Amino acid sequence: MQRRLNTEESTLDELEKLAESAGYDVVATLEQTRRPDARYQIGAGKVEELAALVKEKGAEKVLFDNPLRSIQSYNLAKATGVEAIDRFQLILEIFTKRATTTEAQLQIQLATMKYELAHAKEKVRLVKRGEQPGFMGLGAYEADVYHDAVKRQLHTIQKKLAKIREKRLLHRERRIELGFCSISLAGYTSAGKTSLFNALTEEMGLVGDKTLFTTLSTTTRMVEFSRRKFLLTDTVGFIDRLPLTLVDAFHSTLEETIYSDLIILVLDIGETLKTVLKKNKICLETIERIGASGIPVITALNKIDLLSKDEIDQKLETLTDQVKSPVLISALCRTNLEALKLEIVSNFENLVKGTFTIPLTKDTMAFLSWVYEKAKVKKTNYLDKSVEVIFEGDPSIVDGVRKRVAELEGKFETMPIVNSLHRE
Repeated sequence: MQRRLNTEESTLDELEKLAESAGYDVVATLEQTRRPDARYQIGAGKVEELAALVKEKGAEKVLFDNPLRSIQSYNLAKATGVEAIDRFQLILEIFTKRATTTEAQLQIQLATMKYELAHAKEKVRLVKRGEQPGFMGLGAYEADVYHDAVKRQLHTIQKKLAKIREKRLLHRERRIELGFCSISLAGYTSAGKTSLFNALTEEMGLVGDKTLFTTLSTTTRMVEFSRRKFLLTDTVGFIDRLPLTLVDAFHSTLEETIYSDLIILVLDIGETLKTVLKKNKICLETIERIGASGIPVITALNKIDLLSKDEIDQKLETLTDQVKSPVLISALCRTNLEALKLEIVSNFENLVKGTFTIPLTKDTMAFLSWVYEKAKVKKTNYLDKSVEVIFEGDPSIVDGVRKRVAELEGKFETMPIVNSLHRE
């Protein structure tokens, strides 16, 4: 079920895919064009139509593309006799079913608890009116007691995730010490990220078959292109209107993208041009939203095996000016992967190698943290009263380091980078 304005596009197709990914059989769809109704989200007349459709089809649940307030879910359940959930709850169901690692499971619990915290008092108040589908099991709680219980669970989960994040930070620091550049695969869910990951690493990971959110936790493997080794990471897919709570909950997973040296943005070029452009925009907005907008992006236009040469040429003509550094590929058929690898390597060819020595002062660690975040640190030597750092970065970053070193009264020089694409 979707309610939208005349100026908004229908997104029922994606809602149906989400439902199927959660394991539901969709028996009917319904749509209404109007402003939101405070009681039901949809109009009272449409609620009657929905209730009749539920009875006719024997539906067990109603799925809304729109966000539902607790009172709206309650009223809809009362009117239709079945539970009504919104898009956010549906995505949570998918995540819950797909999570396999402890971290992913904790992140989902965190998102669930945050959702419960926002709705706890209202849910308890509604339950006291009389239990309805979707509001079972809360009658024994007073609102404040239930609210505090959810809050305690939330804090417990956050502590567990903080410990996992500390371990991840140690692993990342170790990678930096070893001098490996990191590459993250990003993209709209079901665009073929995991297929590309498998192709580049020559592995066989879980690949979705028309289902969404196959990958919910990061997987990192070593790859080698042009005799240089990289760390390649597959991450959770993006989706339109990804709830902020989910972005926050998956921060430790998404931060692998934030700290990468390069992002490969995977788009499904087999979809309509309008859809490709829309999803590219959503992905770039999400990348900016998580704080990774300054990282170079290569766009892998995937699934060219589904199109004719003329169709590819027509789409590429439009996309060339709309997407960042496009490369045509088919991850499934292993087509043009060498071209993608060359594009990846070329992003590191303009790196400048520098070294600096600065005195140990109260400002030193903050500056070093900035250097670690913006550049690739190859080596760090702590001396009695100073620290020496060897690093690689693009010219603008190196220039920024040079200026800051001068302010800290240190010494700076550039170094030859003859073998920059070869691990010693």
